[in-house]
Amino acid sequence: MKTASLACIALLALSACSTSTTGRKQVMLFSETELSKMGAASFEDMKKQTPISSHKATNEFVQCVASAITKNVPASAHKGEWEVVVFDSAQVNAFALPGGKIGVYTGILNVTEDQDQLGAIIGHEVGHVIEHHSNERLSANKLSNIGMAVATVAVGASDLENKGLWMAGLGVGLQYGVIMPYSRSHESEADIVGQELMAKSGFNPKASIKLWQNMDKLGGNAPAEFMSTHPSNQTRIKQLNAHLAQSMPLYQQENSPNCKKPKVIPKPPAAKEKLG
Repeated sequence: MKTASLACIALLALSACSTSTTGRKQVMLFSETELSKMGAASFEDMKKQTPISSHKATNEFVQCVASAITKNVPASAHKGEWEVVVFDSAQVNAFALPGGKIGVYTGILNVTEDQDQLGAIIGHEVGHVIEHHSNERLSANKLSNIGMAVATVAVGASDLENKGLWMAGLGVGLQYGVIMPYSRSHESEADIVGQELMAKSGFNPKASIKLWQNMDKLGGNAPAEFMSTHPSNQTRIKQLNAHLAQSMPLYQQENSPNCKKPKVIPKPPAAKEKLG
């Protein structure tokens, strides 16, 4: 049973092997059609659950930056139009989903000082889509679930004492030994891919470094890098600095889209109520 299940995992992994644009080996078990449907469904749910900004200047700014970025996204990541929505929320966040969906929270616009820094954010998020990170993460979860099932059978059939502790240890091993480093590699890869994408789109790649310096000021008591799914801000800054040698030659200032950030980003509804 154990041997057969492990062989199944190995065959699944080998049959779905691919390579990212940075040369990293990937295992992807889902089709792009499946991922696009999941992305579209998640986006529709998000639009129902989170208020959408109706502020004209804010929307124009985000749409301008997103349009410049998505023009340079390869067809292998998404063919066709991208749907871009500005969510009226204080969250300092943004995301991109398979199927051509981009969400930007108004909270992050108070951290991004100009079009270049927003270009770094959207470039990073679209970088996740370009590198098929959602597919990898879903595939990793699927394989880890199979692995845990195999481990449960193996431990259950053994004479080990404290089986509950062994299973807890396996869970921790998967979380910190596989899933978290996996996510950190995705974040670092999206940083690099996003920096190149923003440069091709007319945004100064040096702004990606200033962006993470701004993020670092907001960081507070961030968890240790080893225990986090994201690299530390300082690690990101160091990696992005090192990659400027490759991304700066891609940047041509005359190609800048000239997106104007509004002087005031309206506070989301919840923030207005607290002030009242």
